[in-house]
Amino acid sequence: MGMPRLMLLVMGITGMLISGVATAADIKLGIMQPQLGDARKYQPMLEYLKENGVTASFVTAANYPAAANMFAKGQVDAMFSGSGVAGIMMMKELADPLVRPVTREGTSTYSAAIIAKKGGARFNGSSAYFAGKRVIVTPLASSGEIYLRSLGKVTAQTLMLAASHGAAIDAVNRGQADLAIVKNRVWDKEKSRYPELEQVGRDNTENPDNTLIVSRKLGKATAGKLASVMLGLESDSSAGASAVKDSLGISRFIKTTSAEFKGTLDLLKKSGVTRSFNFRY
Repeated sequence: MGMPRLMLLVMGITGMLISGVATAADIKLGIMQPQLGDARKYQPMLEYLKENGVTASFVTAANYPAAANMFAKGQVDAMFSGSGVAGIMMMKELADPLVRPVTREGTSTYSAAIIAKKGGARFNGSSAYFAGKRVIVTPLASSGEIYLRSLGKVTAQTLMLAASHGAAIDAVNRGQADLAIVKNRVWDKEKSRYPELEQVGRDNTENPDNTLIVSRKLGKATAGKLASVMLGLESDSSAGASAVKDSLGISRFIKTTSAEFKGTLDLLKKSGVTRSFNFRY
């Protein structure tokens, strides 16, 4: 083989290897999008990651079960996740928590809130409270279906599943349900729109909010780079960093560990979730 042909062959193989490395470095990030356009607020993050050497793309899921299946099937490398789905992935040894956002108000956790029309009985902490009631929850949410099932046998007259916590609140307001179990942060944000509703109870468990979980198949170096960029957002005063903070309504990301999911994992176990759980009750 002549020298020119040998050089071309080596260059071709090198090009293939470089191409393969570039493709492998692309991170597929899962995003929940209950309503069309919900994922748009994450767009500045894509651009910020790219500016800092992390190439990523978004894959959206319409609800928690869809997100869980997407992650379990390896269709994404990382995912911004509700604590219920994140905990299930940790129980299955498919994922580890990486970072989570801190809001401008300083919160990074949430709990379940029980919402009803004003004037009703206060929640007494028992599953019997829901007996004979029409109850609506978000499936696989630690502040929804998982919390309800953690109380014991479901005694509700009807159990309805909502696409989002906001939809669950709206169902109670419209008289389609008697009670909603929702994320307290959503209720706090939306309650001014619902003067006829009130919070009648809550769970004391604090669940990590919107944690970025990463697949255990993702290379440690890649996961480390992703964490470094996101943790560096706090001290970054660039226009790109400000765009991310403004769009997401956050001040920073903080490191998140499995230990911080202890309360969530306890709820999951009480609700009947095991490693073989197939994302539906």
